[in-house]
Amino acid sequence: MSAGGWSTARLGRMREVMERHVADGEVPGLVTLVSRRGETHVEAIGTKAVGGDDPVRRDTLFRISSMTKPVIAAATMILVEECVLRLDEPVERLLPELAGRRVLRRLNGPLEDTVPAARPITVRDLLTFRMGFGLPPGPPDAYPVMRAAEELGLAVGPPKPATPHGPDEWLRRFATLPLMHQPGERWLYNTGSRCWVC
Repeated sequence: MSAGGWSTARLGRMREVMERHVADGEVPGLVTLVSRRGETHVEAIGTKAVGGDDPVRRDTLFRISSMTKPVIAAATMILVEECVLRLDEPVERLLPELAGRRVLRRLNGPLEDTVPAARPITVRDLLTFRMGFGLPPGPPDAYPVMRAAEELGLAVGPPKPATPHGPDEWLRRFATLPLMHQPGERWLYNTGSRCWVC
């Protein structure tokens, strides 16, 4: 056992597994980090690009796509553990733009045909993609609410690194739209974590 309380044999097995991912061509390179009780163990394996010879280092930057979700979830759970947040508290304390939401009567209906949300959006709703907004089934322009989101430049669909709005402006614009479903009622991929990042 190390001072951090982990097994050096298990760290060795972890390295073997990570080396296999690189050797099998699943990724050109990767960095693993384990930190516990003040001790940190880092492994840098492989190269920065497929077929490249520039090795991955501890400080190598990686572009991630759709990985904000687990990062945000882990950070949120740390705040829950530290009693800074509660899973079932309304998010409006931190994101006042999400207070007093309206909900479409039907997904394919006009944006003005709404009812009040039955309850506030909670931290749990954002983490579990049940806030009432996301990617509905069908083509991106199949519903008026999705066309309105596109017109506002919200990039609700697949990742668009060049989204023209910063987080505050994105959330301000998003708050002008009604929800598609009541908070907690239905799982819809995508937007919950985007709100949380803002």
